[in-house]
Amino acid sequence: MVDVSAQVRPGGRSAKVRAAVHRAVGELLAEEPSETLTIPAVASRAGVHATTVYRRWGSAAQLLNDVATSRFSGDVVVPDSGSLGGDLERWMEDVATDLTDPDTLALMRATIGSGPEGGCACTADRHEQLSAILERERSRGGEAPDVESAVDSLLGPLYYRAIFSARPASPDWARRLVDSFLAAS
Repeated sequence: MVDVSAQVRPGGRSAKVRAAVHRAVGELLAEEPSETLTIPAVASRAGVHATTVYRRWGSAAQLLNDVATSRFSGDVVVPDSGSLGGDLERWMEDVATDLTDPDTLALMRATIGSGPEGGCACTADRHEQLSAILERERSRGGEAPDVESAVDSLLGPLYYRAIFSARPASPDWARRLVDSFLAAS
């Protein structure tokens, strides 16, 4: 038996359904608390049958993970300023700015609250970007800290403030995190 959910067609009806469902999730999260997000509500908003959504995603948690993975993939460009400090500052400013968007925060909070895999859907691309910045510095002949230290010192406070605090993670504040991190490294 072939697993139909693993087969994704790049265009046509499948792509249109995916786009409509992703858009519906975003709209519903902007309007209502994430606890009210259900597959039937998403399907109704997207103009598709609920079985279509269940067949493709299986659960609201899996749907949220797919939407978050799609949303957080490739939206922040990895800068190349010529220095580790410059790259990290620009990148952190961009991530901090992205995390001030109410729609982004609603999606992140809903996805993280959907289960153990939710956090990975919201952060995997950021980890890859940070790893690329650090690896580029090493390829230039510079010394760069390990990814885990950078995640703990930079992304940890940034995401904590964005998700769990009422205080915004401003670009200025993000630059200060970079300065502190580089001074301690």
